[in-house]
Amino acid sequence: MQDLTQTRAERSEDASGAQEYLTFTLGHEEYAIDILKVQEIRGYEKPTTIANAPAFIKGVINLRGTIVPIVDLRIKFQVGEAAYTPITVVIILNIGQRIVGVVVDGVSDVITMPASQIRPAPEFSAAVDTRYIVGLATLDERMLIVIDISRLMLSADMALIDEAIAA
Repeated sequence: MQDLTQTRAERSEDASGAQEYLTFTLGHEEYAIDILKVQEIRGYEKPTTIANAPAFIKGVINLRGTIVPIVDLRIKFQVGEAAYTPITVVIILNIGQRIVGVVVDGVSDVITMPASQIRPAPEFSAAVDTRYIVGLATLDERMLIVIDISRLMLSADMALIDEAIAA
């Protein structure tokens, strides 16, 4: 008898090399991240602030007994205004051994996209940080900025992990 169950990783990438992404908006732009990094999506709740934290770290929440730092990607990426409305959501990510929440304007949908559809990001001057951009993809009339969310969240400039671990 054949086992019809699939692992989460097998569901994320099909035989053609297509992968599933969660798309969300920040300001007027639309972004995509690997669905396998997403643990859950929650409505925004005001976090407990942490003294001397960078402006993009809004604080922490208690998620079923786990203290989760909350990062506002709108502030980090300097896109749009950080207004907290009923449609503002927090995407809870599971990155390695760390759980982190990211605030976004809204979640769009889950899409399946082959790697061949993602084009490299254009070259910019050193003033524009593209280390976390996997590339750009078009889907119908939509332009998606594909982000390596693990690389971003584990980077030393996010102040979420010890610099010794990040190196």
